[in-house]
Amino acid sequence: MTETTSAAFWEKHYAGLDTGWGTKPNVIMSGLVTALAPHPGTALDLGCGHGGDAIWLAAQGWHVTAVDVSATALDRVAAGAAAAGVAERIHPARHDLAHSFPEGEFDLVSATYFHTPIEIPRDEVLRRAAAAVTPGGLLLIIEHASTAPWSWQAGQDIRFPTPEASLATLHLGDGWHTERCEAPARTAIGPAGQTATVIDNIIAIRRTAAHSKL
Repeated sequence: MTETTSAAFWEKHYAGLDTGWGTKPNVIMSGLVTALAPHPGTALDLGCGHGGDAIWLAAQGWHVTAVDVSATALDRVAAGAAAAGVAERIHPARHDLAHSFPEGEFDLVSATYFHTPIEIPRDEVLRRAAAAVTPGGLLLIIEHASTAPWSWQAGQDIRFPTPEASLATLHLGDGWHTERCEAPARTAIGPAGQTATVIDNIIAIRRTAAHSKL
């Protein structure tokens, strides 16, 4: 893959990050999958990082395409999958999602904290994510709705959208059922063990009918 600004940024980020960070699943994601998608199939994890979500999904029986722009992150996903005994169900794939997107359709597409300081067409990427969901499948979007003190956004004057506003940017039309659209508060733990109360937008939508690719 041709090196891009995004690739260079995230490669530097993961090269300097403790290898243990991000190796546990997001508890919101795991709870939603357990409740709304209990029967494993194929999954697409966008911006997988060190693979905490992807490896957990594979351990539940999912076959996961784990996507990130950082080769270092994907190497660590592969190593973590091997250590967990789920390497045959993890398929690392390197994409700069501003320029390329995995082929195929998936029973579960997850975008957990798909944020970046590099400018990308995020709404367009998430619309492509929706288009990749099979009929009966689930799209999960978990995004920041407030700023943690350790965030790269800390100190910035940011106006976060409501979950309803985020959902509207997908331009889904008919053929979808909203399972969750909410913004609960939770206690987050930072990379140095610090804690803070944060808010997340949680969007879980099920595709109920076929629709054209975006």
